[in-house]
This record gives sequence, structure tokens and C-alpha cells, in this order.
Amino acid sequence: MYFTSEQRLDDGVLEREFTLGEIPGILWTPASASASAPAAPILLSPPPVGLRKAYPRLVGRARHAAADGFAAATIELPGNGDRPRLPGTEQAVAEMRRAMKAGEAVGDEIIDALVLPLVDKAVPEWQATLDALLALPEIDGPVGYSGGVISIGTRLAVVEPRLSAAVLFAGSFIPRVIFEEARQVTIPLHVLLQWDDEGNDRQAALDLFDAFGSKEKALNANMGGHTGVPPYAGEAAASFFTRHLK
Repeated sequence: MYFTSEQRLDDGVLEREFTLGEIPGILWTPASASASAPAAPILLSPPPVGLRKAYPRLVGRARHAAADGFAAATIELPGNGDRPRLPGTEQAVAEMRRAMKAGEAVGDEIIDALVLPLVDKAVPEWQATLDALLALPEIDGPVGYSGGVISIGTRLAVVEPRLSAAVLFAGSFIPRVIFEEARQVTIPLHVLLQWDDEGNDRQAALDLFDAFGSKEKALNANMGGHTGVPPYAGEAAASFFTRHLK
């Protein structure tokens, strides 16, 4: 992990941009974090729109995490921002948009081509990021995960034993194989669902929640579209992390 810049935000949070190989990212640590009092990290998975566009939302989430004593880190997803596009995804996006414009269901083949290459590449990158974070003296577990794409969070919860709890954002297409993987998830989960999300298959999100094997899982469903998550939904997610990471 190579830090390329740093600044102290007005609330005392230290923001550092970094690169990990070809992967750009940002780390936020509370002023209280030190080698003698390390902060537990929350992995903030961004929406697939690029870090620059997603930054205002991410830094807001990071500031709230820091106020609760947590560090937060995000990375640019594969195929996003200035990173090379994933093979086949542009065609899958075009086919998805054509189907949605025609009022047709987006088929499993399109969903697989759109989501699975992203999941296959993003999950190992998150694990490498976590390796680097936990090597820093001011960062220590337990580890949380927060955000979408929900298939990335599901796979990571299956394969990464250092993950202790996750807040998953419903609102993206879900390949069929992810439903099978969800049965292997056992960590506590808090799932956010916007009931009227115009681009989300609500029933698929509900089916995925039902498939999760976790003994402790909660579904926080709110009325409104994709970007209309109410502030109190974030407060509930913050309380979830406080219970499980402290």
C-alpha cells in the first residue's frame, strides 16, 4: 500500500489516498486511531460509478464511521474510473439497457456476464486491501463490510474469514450462483432495500435475503427509489456495526 496524498478533514479525520498495485483507494482514520489504540476497519464498497463520482457519498459514510471510532477504506472497483474495462461488460451493459428499454426481463446470461466478472476480480482485490490495512499499526480487527454490489459482499462474506459483520445494499442484479453462495454466509447481516428501486428486482433481493444462512440477519426496507435511502437507515447500520465490531 503506497500513500499518494493525505489531508486532515475539518472533523479531525485523516484522509489518505493510496494505490495497491494498479488499484487506487482511499483510507479514512479517526483522530483517535494509533498503534496503542487501533481502529477497527469498515470496508466501504462503492457503487460501480467510479470513486470520483461516488466520493461525496463515501466520505460522508467514512465520517460517520470515524465518529463511532472506526476506520474506513474504499477501492476503485475493477472496470471503473480509470481502470481498464472488464472484457464483455460493455456488450452486457448494452444488452441490459436494450432489455430494460423494451420492458423485458434481464435474462440470467446477461446478468452473469455483467456481474460475475466484476465479483471474480473485486473479491480478491478486497482481500489484498484488507491484508495491507491490517498491516498498518493504527488498524486492527474485527472487520466490517458495507455497501454494494451485493454479489461482491455476498462472495466476500463466504471466502473471507476475517469479516465479522456486513451491511449489504440491495439494488443490483444478482446471478443465480450467488443465491447458492448466500446459503454459506454465517456472519451477522444488515441488508438495506429501497422498496421502489426502479432498477432493482425486489423479489430477487428478498429471495437473496431469505437464502442467507446467517442466524442473525435483518432487512431494513424503506419506501423510495435507488438514491432515496433515508438518513435514519444509515443510523441503524451504524448501530449494527457498533454492536458487532466493538
